[in-house]
Amino acid sequence: MDFQNIADLNLNDKRVFIRADLNVPIDEFGNITDDTRIKASLRTIIYAIENGGFVMVTSHLGRPNEGVLEKNCSLEVVRKRLSKLINKPVFLISNWIDKPFQIRKNEIFLLENCRCNVGEKNNDKLLVEKMASLCDVYVNDAFGTAHRAEATTFGLPLKVREACAGFLMTAELNGLKKIYENPIKPLVAIIGGSKISTKLELLSSLLKKVDFLIVGGGIANTFIKAQGFEIGKSIVENDLIQVATDLINLSVRGSGKICIPIDVIVAESPNKGISQRQVNISDISKNEMILDVGSKSSKIFEDLIMQAKTIIWNGPVGLFEINAFSSGTSSLARAVASSKGYSAIGGGDTVSAANKFGVLHNINYISTGGGAFLEYLQGMNLPAIISLTKNKSKS
Repeated sequence: MDFQNIADLNLNDKRVFIRADLNVPIDEFGNITDDTRIKASLRTIIYAIENGGFVMVTSHLGRPNEGVLEKNCSLEVVRKRLSKLINKPVFLISNWIDKPFQIRKNEIFLLENCRCNVGEKNNDKLLVEKMASLCDVYVNDAFGTAHRAEATTFGLPLKVREACAGFLMTAELNGLKKIYENPIKPLVAIIGGSKISTKLELLSSLLKKVDFLIVGGGIANTFIKAQGFEIGKSIVENDLIQVATDLINLSVRGSGKICIPIDVIVAESPNKGISQRQVNISDISKNEMILDVGSKSSKIFEDLIMQAKTIIWNGPVGLFEINAFSSGTSSLARAVASSKGYSAIGGGDTVSAANKFGVLHNINYISTGGGAFLEYLQGMNLPAIISLTKNKSKS
């Protein structure tokens, strides 16, 4: 790696500022529904405490407006869960930018939602200077925000004397490097989700690297229409039909082969009680919508996955949240989990699907980041990594 890891630094008696990703899902009653991200951050936090640091941790939560702290965006609920998991007191500091506060060894100080600070998103210089005065060592363990050039992810590590990656950040990058920079072939990528527009660069980038590129979900609909088939009321991006056609042609000319569903599950709507049917893609009616891949497509996808040595999966291939349309994603998830190849998944919906079908524990690498995961796979430089690298070069 071109940057330092937390294990490379002496933390004893130093003020350690950890930028974590504790952005957990919270239900309407204010309860955390999945604490995976908190648990993933524990190793770095515990290490900093055990190695004599004065530890403070911050994160974003939800989508707050800068300068305003609403109850649903407060880290109080995170504080309670973190304290329970770590079996130590955790103290929440509200106005940590402008109001002085004391930190103590062997305790954790959680700094309130960093995105509530005015200037966080645009990497305000004055805000960065104030934060830099609070710490001796900066640790970035928030891979999920590594694609954001914000004050706590980009500006701060450039300002402090010592900056490094936490254990989670390092593990994420090692996992990505294994699947993207030096993958064992055959390499199969599965890209689902609703829109090509959000994953256009990813599709183009992967097509140059993979042996097979499986498309599903709403993304596949645009490819199906590009082939000249009726797709009825299905989600589609008509302005990207030509883009889909170009990618198909690129595939034909020798890049990785795009695998488009040959049969699908359709219904007039996804509502419960509406009859559904499995049809070839040439037999979709105008009043129907595609809601899952069919059994013949699933079998083709499964065979490709079972032959793969490296598998990348991002996005479901159907409306898996509804059981009637979950078969395609379910069979795909089980194939990925049972494959002897190295498997990597990323994105909230993908992780949720793997969890729903009970295969999460059989996946080799699970990314905690959605946008950062996708941008890395597109070959983009992540701002957080750039800043950590620059910090090392000046030391």
